[in-house]
Amino acid sequence: MMLLVSISATAQTPDCKTRLLRELGWRFVPSEEHSAKILPGTPCERADLAQAQAAGDLVVRFPARLDAASRARLEDELLRHPATACAYSFALGAATRRAVDRLAGNPGYRFSALQMGWIGFGPTGSARDGWKPIALFGRGYQPRGSNMRAIEAFYAGQVRSECGVGRQIAQYATQAELYGGEAFDTEFDPDEIVIGTFNRLHSTRSILLGSSAGTFTRDGRAVAASRTGRQAFMGLPGFIFHVFDRSTLDDLNNQAENFVVYDVSADAAAVLREHEGFEYYNDRNRAIWSLARTLPGRKPSRYFERLLHERDPVLRAALPAQSQATLARLDAELADPFYRGFDIYVHRQGVKPVGFHIARLLDRNPRTPFRIELALHNLHTTLYERFVASRLEACTSQAPRDAVEGTLRGR
Repeated sequence: MMLLVSISATAQTPDCKTRLLRELGWRFVPSEEHSAKILPGTPCERADLAQAQAAGDLVVRFPARLDAASRARLEDELLRHPATACAYSFALGAATRRAVDRLAGNPGYRFSALQMGWIGFGPTGSARDGWKPIALFGRGYQPRGSNMRAIEAFYAGQVRSECGVGRQIAQYATQAELYGGEAFDTEFDPDEIVIGTFNRLHSTRSILLGSSAGTFTRDGRAVAASRTGRQAFMGLPGFIFHVFDRSTLDDLNNQAENFVVYDVSADAAAVLREHEGFEYYNDRNRAIWSLARTLPGRKPSRYFERLLHERDPVLRAALPAQSQATLARLDAELADPFYRGFDIYVHRQGVKPVGFHIARLLDRNPRTPFRIELALHNLHTTLYERFVASRLEACTSQAPRDAVEGTLRGR
């Protein structure tokens, strides 16, 4: 992960930078040495910040006699350091999981087929839920006022959308959880929080794909993320989509699944690094599809989901003897840690490992294999820059108030 941080505008706030770095997880240890020493460790390989700190990651040996200029250079170096990207990803991952748990836990947030309209707010209309339309046929909305109130409509209201909007809401809700509701309202203009068709977002100020998105990371096959470690995946958007053309689709409402990454196990991260990203698994997806097509008989509803993910004993026992070897090969493929430990959120499936989705899509569109890729994102570029700027601005604006209050208390 590469962090692109503009430091110049906040160069006058060294104490605030140290405070932010500590907030992200860096520990500054007193040292008798003449210069600072950065000991980053490997935080991107850890499950969370507590594990990283227990392992001795994110440490700076900090001499007490370091002059102000050297301290400022050190802070700027740390804000750009790859280990800080991992530290930020701990917070980003936790925010993603909080957002997704609330979205997935709302039974009123339903799935709608495309022909029913892109987004539906029910008979009361979008205004009651804090949104206003910016396009016809439910294809574009932005908050009417409070950004947080608009997100809460999906946390607790009666709303419906397809999985593309589900992914957008999860991405916006992650920022809301990262900043907190008040700061989310303050730091982002309502016309930067746009939901609708992906094409609609391109012509807006959306922080996801519009003019406010800034610099994108392009890592569709997850080569760079896999090389960096499990925390590099936290909150990233992506999609699972059909390989063959539309003529092979039986269920147009399941021609693709949009997701955000919820969590990645250590074993899943290890095999992704070994295989240098998703492309190896896209080949495995095709092999799984080919094997599944050889199983005989008419398939009942959710057949492969029940056979391969739920491991239904009745279905498994019913397979003829000559198909048991094929079933064993399918089991072996899906036992790979990537399929079992790479957890994604898809509306309305909730949080499931990738293997579940590959099995499910064998039922929905059996005439085509599927690929998995990451989407364009700006989590480690523009949105990280805005997060840092927001934290530093809040700190510098609070400092004069603290000084005044301290003076008054001293009286």
